[in-house]
Amino acid sequence: MSTPKAQGFRMPAEWEPHEAIWLSWPHDPTSFAGVLTQVEKTFVRVIAEIHRTERVELFVLDEAMRARARKLLEGAKVDLGRVVFRLQDYADVWIRDYGPTFLLGKNGRPGMVRWIFNAWGGKYEELMKDTRAFDRAEAELGLPCFKPGVVMEGGSIEVNGLGAVLTTEQCLLNPNRNPKLDRAAIEGVLKDNLGVEKVLWLKEGVAGDDTDGHIDDIARFVGPATLVCALEDDKSDENYAPLKEDYEALCRMTGQDGRALEVLRLPMPEPVANSTGRLPASYANFYIGNGVVLAPVFDCRQDEKALQVLEKAFPGRRIAPIPCRELVFGLGTVHCASQQQPAPRP
Repeated sequence: MSTPKAQGFRMPAEWEPHEAIWLSWPHDPTSFAGVLTQVEKTFVRVIAEIHRTERVELFVLDEAMRARARKLLEGAKVDLGRVVFRLQDYADVWIRDYGPTFLLGKNGRPGMVRWIFNAWGGKYEELMKDTRAFDRAEAELGLPCFKPGVVMEGGSIEVNGLGAVLTTEQCLLNPNRNPKLDRAAIEGVLKDNLGVEKVLWLKEGVAGDDTDGHIDDIARFVGPATLVCALEDDKSDENYAPLKEDYEALCRMTGQDGRALEVLRLPMPEPVANSTGRLPASYANFYIGNGVVLAPVFDCRQDEKALQVLEKAFPGRRIAPIPCRELVFGLGTVHCASQQQPAPRP
């Protein structure tokens, strides 16, 4: 089958206009043991902040869950005319990873790539069914859909929309994903399916991340040649050395056009943990919406500095802090729990 790139599709940068944001209402008591009610409030906050500038496509399990979500959203004065409730069987909220990667064609029409989701290298058998969670929505949307038969998660890739993609060796070269594909083959997959020309590789991700180093907890494009990169100031912290290496590597890299990249320093929050150990709390896990950036915060002293960095990076957008100290119990935050659908172009 002809590839997306051959047909003129590319993955747009996240700051390009969106038609919708896709979310899955939280329900899993294993992921959010003891904090599910607080996580629901976080989702209400996300939807309240984003729904006026892009449509919300929301997975719910059944009518009872739809009724509960509607009640909570109405209480937050959300315009439910801007929310599409989609009854769907799904296991967890991390739609960034089990949902599609939306594309945009030369004719301005969106499309999508459906990857294989294997629960981050086969770690969670009870979540494997989420690889099929988007089947009904795919049929209802009727967009061109490409299925390369490759294991991939949306949180592992970050593009500037002009030909560069950023990822990590720890994740994409991990034998628990695509053991028969080497670096060159993975680069070919990314180029063919995202419409990119250059792959930028970092080494590894943050402590406590069960995804094997997703890029959206480390470094993010905030402009065509500008990124933010998470850095840990405490030399005794386990994140200090790997994030310093990632930052220094980015500072040496060039984009698809051969020009140097500008790298802004983004602090790390103080360690966040629960009874199972350290959690992958990172300010890099923000969502760039139409006119607003949903920024995770963790009720710690670094929150304000991180918000200031994002204000500098996005002068034309409002920065909306989203409390995520409970959401990260599920090993992700705002970006992991969302997926953008680009707006059609005229």
